[in-house]
Amino acid sequence: QVQLVESGGGSVQAGGSLRLSCQASGYPYRDFCAGWFRQLPGKEREGVASIGLHGSSTYAASVKGRFTISKVDAASTLYLQMDSLKPEDTGMYYCAIDSYCPQGFEDEPFTWGYPYWGQGTQVTVSS
Repeated sequence: QVQLVESGGGSVQAGGSLRLSCQASGYPYRDFCAGWFRQLPGKEREGVASIGLHGSSTYAASVKGRFTISKVDAASTLYLQMDSLKPEDTGMYYCAIDSYCPQGFEDEPFTWGYPYWGQGTQVTVSS
C-alpha cells in the first residue's frame, strides 16, 4: 500500500522560505511524476507545481519564480522549495504522485488523475 507523508510546513513571516517534503512509502516503481497542490482558505484546491517523469516542471502563475519543485526518484521523495512567501500562500499543501506518466501528463498536470495523495501539511505566512 502506497502512502505519502508531507512534512516541512509551518509558520513563517512574509518573505521567508519553507521546504516541503513528500515521502512515499510502499511505492513499488522506479520513478514517478508528481504534483503539489494547495487549498487556500475558502477556496478550492489548486495546482501549484508539477514535475514530469524526466524532470520537466510546470508552475502556477501565482508561484512561478518563487517556488521550485524537485524529486529524487531513488528515494521516492518529492520536494517543494518555497521562497519569497506571501500571506496569500497560506493554506494546506498536498502532494500527489503517479507511476503512469505519458505525454498527456505534461499537458494537464493539475487535472491529472493521481492515484496517490498525501494528507497535507499546513503553511501559514504572516504579514
